Amino acid sequence: MRYALLAFCVLVAGCDTVRSTTDRVFGGDKPPEEAEPAVVEEVVEPQPVAVAATGWLGPKTTIAGLGDPTTPGRWLETSLVETEFTGRVVVPRTGAQAYITLIPASGPAGGGSRLSLDAMRALLLPFDELVELEVYSN
Repeated sequence: MRYALLAFCVLVAGCDTVRSTTDRVFGGDKPPEEAEPAVVEEVVEPQPVAVAATGWLGPKTTIAGLGDPTTPGRWLETSLVETEFTGRVVVPRTGAQAYITLIPASGPAGGGSRLSLDAMRALLLPFDELVELEVYSN
C-alpha cells in the first residue's frame, strides 16, 4: 500500500512537468502552421584541456599531521606544490574531501605535509594522528 501511495504522489507531482515538456516539444495548443520553427544549434567540438603549470593529473599522496594551530584558514603546507593555489584533498580511508589552499613547503617531494586545524575539522580527522591524503590539483 505504501508503494502505491508513493507512486501516486510521484505521478501527481510530475503532471505539470510532463505537460510543460510536451508543450515545448509539440508546440502546445498552437496549430501546426503557427508553431515556432526548429532552431538548429551548431555542435562545437570540445578543445583538449591543458593542465595548468601549477597542476597535475590524478592524485598525489602525502602523509600529513597538524600544522601551526594559530594560523587561521583551511590550508595544507606541502612540498607537492611550487605555487599557492586551491586544490582538493581526499582522505582515502574515509572518503572525506574538502577544497583547501595548497601552500608550498620546503623539503623533498615525498616529505610530510602539515594541515591547518580548520582543514582537519573539515576532513573529520583526529588532531593527534598522521593521516594519508590524496591531493588533486583540480
